[in-house]
Amino acid sequence: MQVYSGQKRTFWGFVAGAVAGISYGLNPLFGKPLIDGGVPVLSMLFFRYAISAVILGIWILFHHGNFRVNWRECRILFVLGMFFAGSSIFLFESYKYIPAGLATTLLYLYPVFVAVIMIFLRVYPTWQVMLSIVITIVGVVLLSCSGENYSLHWGGMIMAAMSALSYAFFLVVVNQSRQIKHISEMLLTFYALIFGSVIFLGYLLWEGIPVMQGIDQTSEVFCLAGLAVFPTMISMLTISLSTRLIGPTKTSVLGAFEPITAIIVGTVVFSEPLTVNVVVGITICIFAVLFMIISEHRSRQQDIPS
Repeated sequence: MQVYSGQKRTFWGFVAGAVAGISYGLNPLFGKPLIDGGVPVLSMLFFRYAISAVILGIWILFHHGNFRVNWRECRILFVLGMFFAGSSIFLFESYKYIPAGLATTLLYLYPVFVAVIMIFLRVYPTWQVMLSIVITIVGVVLLSCSGENYSLHWGGMIMAAMSALSYAFFLVVVNQSRQIKHISEMLLTFYALIFGSVIFLGYLLWEGIPVMQGIDQTSEVFCLAGLAVFPTMISMLTISLSTRLIGPTKTSVLGAFEPITAIIVGTVVFSEPLTVNVVVGITICIFAVLFMIISEHRSRQQDIPS
């Protein structure tokens, strides 16, 4: 694992967090054509994790990496895979009961959950970071509002909140677990993907859904590959790196790039309407991220002895 120090550590942490948010926000670009083509969500999730694991495994093997982990590390990596896979499952299950906009808003509770969990661990965010979290949530609420009357189905709302909580635990475990500190982001992501694939495959078999259902065209294979590389493998690698470099709370604020990217993809690629709420929401989210970055830079400048 590469070692960073000082301002370089902070800089690359912010860059990795932004890349993680942008890459994860590409989900609709590859996922929407698959869903429209009749590919079940569980099949899509299984293949995106499995293909990502294969690509990453080949990369590690090609660079003579070591796949060896002990039993204790393996258990923690399984938990990480369970949290990341659980976040996806809960989110897509919530879509059955509540609108996607409301689910997106509730998913973005994860920065709050991260901050609360870290406080329980006696790691206290600065007031600037907490303010950035509040501002980004306001921005995401505006992004998700389409003027429709939301159906407040409590089961769906709890599932969306559980998705956020699962994601929050993933970020915290990556940052706080001492047993996996020495494991590279590549290997950590590889095993999380492997275990996530196993979970999705088990869920598919439990539901009795054919694994290859709806996958009968070359375009769908390319979409699955894109889904595996960008919003899955690259996103997990960069979010693991960012979490280790700047901590889970700041990384979670950079997650504001996720809905922003998804909105831009929807507008440019799928001709979805760009409303005033969306423009204002994007502006607020960008302001919150810039505020956090500038505050961090000024804080570090003050810490440098003159």
